[in-house]
Amino acid sequence: MLQAKIVVIGSINMDLVTRASKFPRAGETLLGNSFHRFMGGKGANQAIAAARLGADVCIVGAVGDDDFGYEMTTNLCREGIFTEHIQTLTGLPSGMANITVADDENAIIVIAGANMGLTVADIENAEQQIASADVVLSQLEIPMDCVITAAKLAKKYGKPFILNPAPAQFLPSELWELVTLLTPNRYELADCLGLSQDLNPEELILKAPCPVLMTMGDKGAVYKDGKDSLRYVSSFKVDTADTTGASDAFNGALSVFWNQGIETAVRKACAAAALSITQDGAQNGMPFKEELEQFLAAHQ
Repeated sequence: MLQAKIVVIGSINMDLVTRASKFPRAGETLLGNSFHRFMGGKGANQAIAAARLGADVCIVGAVGDDDFGYEMTTNLCREGIFTEHIQTLTGLPSGMANITVADDENAIIVIAGANMGLTVADIENAEQQIASADVVLSQLEIPMDCVITAAKLAKKYGKPFILNPAPAQFLPSELWELVTLLTPNRYELADCLGLSQDLNPEELILKAPCPVLMTMGDKGAVYKDGKDSLRYVSSFKVDTADTTGASDAFNGALSVFWNQGIETAVRKACAAAALSITQDGAQNGMPFKEELEQFLAAHQ
């Protein structure tokens, strides 16, 4: 099978992870259980997820001219990812995410830093890579005009554009028309549509103006097939260590296996997401191709 070519346009962050027995209430101070530093950012996470599954990956993003920026760029190179389109921005800090993990769930505050210094010109400079890609993948931790430019270039060259709309925000109509597949969870889709969080997943999917693949955590995923009916894909039961990178593992794998058809791609993406949460740290948990194949063979 030919190696999939993926262009990821997105954020590159350093994750500062605190584990605790519970989440603090407003004004409350807790003693945590541990603290670790991991490289993250949804763009970098998804790029590594795709690369470890055998894809030829190019990432377009920005870091600050600080130690974090150098360390994260070096790490992406080490993973075999093409990093020539990572901008190092003078005077800006690299992006960071403060993550609290408790009760097998996580709460995240992202400090955008250099990620918001990415420009439309930076995206346009990667046009050649987009033109030769099998899939273009992006998220919402970078400026919206950069996301729209990436989507327009993908459409120009007839390339699938997958958008993981996190952190969620109301999406402009121009972007809805360019998206091949939107991959939100329930709450993200409601925010993207500007609708009530009380609507059930089926109602939200049917109201979306573009194809939607909704992730549902340990319940798997659901999408609308060609007959306007909803198809559910189950997840896999595993022992959970850290759920931080599950969505990114899912999107990276979905892109790698996109050309195998939506049903196969979603099943493999669910498996990759399950494997990713068995280890601490978003990028640490991204499975390699051989791990995924063995896992799927054991779960026929």
